[in-house]
Amino acid sequence: MAATEILARSSTLTNVGWIGYIIIGALAGWIAGKIVKGGGSGILMNIVIGVIGALIGGFLLSFFLNTGGGGWWFTLFTAILGSVILLWIVGMVRKGS
Repeated sequence: MAATEILARSSTLTNVGWIGYIIIGALAGWIAGKIVKGGGSGILMNIVIGVIGALIGGFLLSFFLNTGGGGWWFTLFTAILGSVILLWIVGMVRKGS
């Protein structure tokens, strides 16, 4: 798989918009923090975790679904899924070191 195809899969924009991504990122990061380790990480880290999580979740779900057609709820679900995966991986790396 070419690098451009991987990037295109992970950054497919939905009809939410950039402000929506920030809001959804903050919510997803906070929710993922509650699921994985029992607490939030502060608003800026929640946004970062949520946005990176949305990219991860969007990439993974793009193999099974048309992620470009999703709205707010689908984007939030995708961001939470990716954020939980991200925090789980980070937790595993921290435990290993």
